[in-house]
Amino acid sequence: MAANSIFTSFLEGWLIRQESFFQELEALLSPVDGFDRNLECSKIIPRVFSHYQEFYTEKARAVGGDVFLLISPPWLSSFEKSLLWISGFRPSMIFPIIERTVAEDLSAEQKQRIEAVRSETRRKEREFTQAMARIQETVAEPPLYGLMRNYEKLVDGENSDIDDAMEELKAAMENADALRGWTAAEVVGILSPVQSVKFLAAVSRFQLQARKWGMERDRERGNITTNNN
Repeated sequence: MAANSIFTSFLEGWLIRQESFFQELEALLSPVDGFDRNLECSKIIPRVFSHYQEFYTEKARAVGGDVFLLISPPWLSSFEKSLLWISGFRPSMIFPIIERTVAEDLSAEQKQRIEAVRSETRRKEREFTQAMARIQETVAEPPLYGLMRNYEKLVDGENSDIDDAMEELKAAMENADALRGWTAAEVVGILSPVQSVKFLAAVSRFQLQARKWGMERDRERGNITTNNN
């Protein structure tokens, strides 16, 4: 089975579990007597992080050495692809979500610490963006592009040039995934359990809605194209 088919199949099941987590997170935010909200919120947070870690682990396994699948993932809708930054969402996207969901609940100390994480995240994003641009320039250079066009005719020495570039691309994407995880973990470490659940519920809502809207638009465009033909 092709790598994209493997991950597409996994993603379908993962999104079903994502919807289930979203419902759990939302339920914890509804006032109900007779349970410790902080305790219950604390319990679900590591489960949600484990769910996301499963996504990144399976993505890396399915893609294997084909980094081009991560540049334009075939399992995403056109809208979702428009949001991509180095094979995933831009880590700093979570800060507007924080502002819309828990900003009013934050203490002065929490705001200061979150601002420090925001600054560090943006600094690392700039570094990774510049590094990615350098890698892409290398891949697009005429000599290497010519080698890629004649890949099957290459000798071992020429192969190594392409292999090195592909390894750099793969490393950049792995670093970007690590930054996404680091930013989310740092933010949740600053928030209280209830604040974290509000934040994670908002992130889940955004992801699920972006997926639904993007898939619907792609289906509509597909129907229009079919009808025109």
